[in-house]
Amino acid sequence: MNDSAPTAASAPTPRRARVRAPELIGKGGWLNTGEQQYTLADLRGRIVILDFWTFCCINCLHVLDELRELEEKHRDTVVIIGVHSPKFAHEAEHQAVVDAVERYGVEHPVLDDPELATWKQYAVRAWPTLVVIDPEGYVVAQHAGEGHAHAIARLVEELEAEHAAKGTLRRGDGPYVAPEPEPTALRFPGKALALPSGNLLVSDTTRHQLVELEGDGESVVRRIGSGVRGFVDGSAEKAGFSEPQGLALLDDGSVVVADTVNHALRRLDLVTGEVSTLAGTGRQWWQGSPTSGPAREVDLSSPWDVALFGGKVWIAMAGVHQLWAYDPEAATVRVAAGTTNEGLVDGPGAEAWFAQPSGLAATADRLWLADSETSALRWVDLDGTVHTAVGTGLFDFGHRDGAAEQALFQHPLGVTALPDGSVAVSDTYNHALRRYDPATGEVTTLATDLREPSDAVLVGDDIVVVESARHRLTRLRLPEEAVRVESVAHRTQRAAIEVAPGGLRLDVVFQAPTGQKLDTLPQALDSARAGGTPIGPSTRLLVSSTPPELLLAGEGAGTDLFRALELNPAVTDGVLHVSAMAASCDDDPAGGTSRSKTGGEYPACHVHQQDWGVPVRLTEGGTDRLPLVLAGMDD
Repeated sequence: MNDSAPTAASAPTPRRARVRAPELIGKGGWLNTGEQQYTLADLRGRIVILDFWTFCCINCLHVLDELRELEEKHRDTVVIIGVHSPKFAHEAEHQAVVDAVERYGVEHPVLDDPELATWKQYAVRAWPTLVVIDPEGYVVAQHAGEGHAHAIARLVEELEAEHAAKGTLRRGDGPYVAPEPEPTALRFPGKALALPSGNLLVSDTTRHQLVELEGDGESVVRRIGSGVRGFVDGSAEKAGFSEPQGLALLDDGSVVVADTVNHALRRLDLVTGEVSTLAGTGRQWWQGSPTSGPAREVDLSSPWDVALFGGKVWIAMAGVHQLWAYDPEAATVRVAAGTTNEGLVDGPGAEAWFAQPSGLAATADRLWLADSETSALRWVDLDGTVHTAVGTGLFDFGHRDGAAEQALFQHPLGVTALPDGSVAVSDTYNHALRRYDPATGEVTTLATDLREPSDAVLVGDDIVVVESARHRLTRLRLPEEAVRVESVAHRTQRAAIEVAPGGLRLDVVFQAPTGQKLDTLPQALDSARAGGTPIGPSTRLLVSSTPPELLLAGEGAGTDLFRALELNPAVTDGVLHVSAMAASCDDDPAGGTSRSKTGGEYPACHVHQQDWGVPVRLTEGGTDRLPLVLAGMDD
């Protein structure tokens, strides 16, 4: 924050605010507890971290990975509880939450809250949000978005010391009970690829392997990868993946793999089974990191699918809402389309917005993509311009056939080019295979009663569907006629915030963690990410809206974490898109240092960031202030 706007971050650290934590309520009950139900009173004496997440959200999956080290280190004092708070209708189904907990290796209790009761009690506004509760049952911190694991670890150590001294800290085993493993050949497979041999290669995502199957889609030929989460090159037996997804055949006969949680592209030699790394460093890309360069030196962010288009390997970079391209000849990567803003905006690649692109399919003149968070089918033409075939934005979804402008999908993860020029869409949360025909502009349903289909591949006259949540491949004959399905339309369950027309003050709350201070983003990025591009002062704020007419004033980028907005009284409702970033570094270099590329030592620094899509409804008497907590407490 600049000097004209002093906050708690730049003032002496005040006494930590404490608010009594509301009870944990969830109609779906508890998972990973051996069927035991819990209240906050049962957890008294432990440090509790609530992780408000939903399994469609890539940022939530990043936070799950960020918390693993803290979870292991403080297992006897800290209880992490995932509060599953759905966006999509399918995510409110209890079995879907059970599946997601296993799929993503969640090793702590999860409260299934399909009606968002606990979300509302804690006034949560974004996925993901982390809330820290002290051993006496008081909320002491709230953090939205990614990049907060270090700050929370520091706070946990303070709370351990404080409550050990007071006698209010209770150590011991937590309530987590691991579920029994299931003996299936595949476990939550992600993507599939038809090989020249007639066999099928499948990313066995939850088991961190690739599996080659015979043409029947069932008989296992071989497994590639140790089956242990890791980032290891080498033989088929020793190689390590971390939740691999997309697969594509390269011109040299090898396979490129989107190794999603390793933030990398890997290469599989089909002859030897050897695995090597093509792109990525193993670190997650953050704002300010390089966006092009030698492939092994540039950070990536949750690559979800890959496809060969125009001689380049295009990458659905779900983690930053972009498309990237890898050049096999030059061994370089670059951003090909997308701004990192989350939403649905068409146009030139440099101006387009995506929302978690997760499936790719190339034809001679189009790159089709499943843009999952907008429930959209989109495409890129040969000159890099982005178009939308089906979909309207972040908050509308469902199962509706008919003309493309009114048709609806629900969080599709895969797209497959068909011989007649149409495409099949793996409509994941509708458990269906859909078809879009560009010639007629019509959407139809090809098959239903699938279970979270995430990809499909053509094999002769058949289409083989990856039924991810049934842990199998399912072969279907491509039907000549569509299946009749009753239309269903949904909007997200998140209630719109009632705001007054006219002036609205936006406040992004950020308080640097104890022992840290705001610092320049160039230094923080260099220290935290080893080589970030200098991008300005310690804070950044970007504001826009859907529809654009909602904002009469206040749109654009700035360095203050507050903004005076002017809302158009003629627009009754819409969405405010807010992106905030702040950098903090250890005040005392002795408290932790990082070495830069040039060899000097900096205090350890951290970048905190979050994107919000805030539904608002303009109402006389509505609030004239919108607080969004990035880190700290809104006092």
